[in-house]
Amino acid sequence: MLDISVKTFDQLSLEELYFLLQLRSEVFVVEQDCVYQDVDGKDQKALHVIGKKDTSIIAYTRIFKPGDYFKEASIGRVVVSEKERHLKYGHQLMTASINAVETTFETKEIKLSAQKYLEKFYNNLGFKTTGESYLEDGIPHIAMVKV
Repeated sequence: MLDISVKTFDQLSLEELYFLLQLRSEVFVVEQDCVYQDVDGKDQKALHVIGKKDTSIIAYTRIFKPGDYFKEASIGRVVVSEKERHLKYGHQLMTASINAVETTFETKEIKLSAQKYLEKFYNNLGFKTTGESYLEDGIPHIAMVKV
């Protein structure tokens, strides 16, 4: 089981910020071979859902209230360390993120921009595909909503 915490940007320690940015870079930039601007100026508005195993950050999402990213509340930057994916922490991380959106922002409507290959994973969490797939930073994505 992951030790999950939800923090505002100001509540993050410098060490936590460093390691969550390192994890995002490790997966989204290096592993996926995708050059893009991960540090996009939106982290300050987000709530950060951090999954730790022992003392290491191995899973993470950021969540936004309605209007801060999409019209709906949203979950993004969903990431689990490659070394830990076989342990299926993604489901626990997303369940915690959905609960954080519902309790903090008092809404059940959540939107995400999912990598296309993860469509079934998000379907199993109650998200429905809306629209056609599209390229985001050269990677096929699909818009999905949970209501």
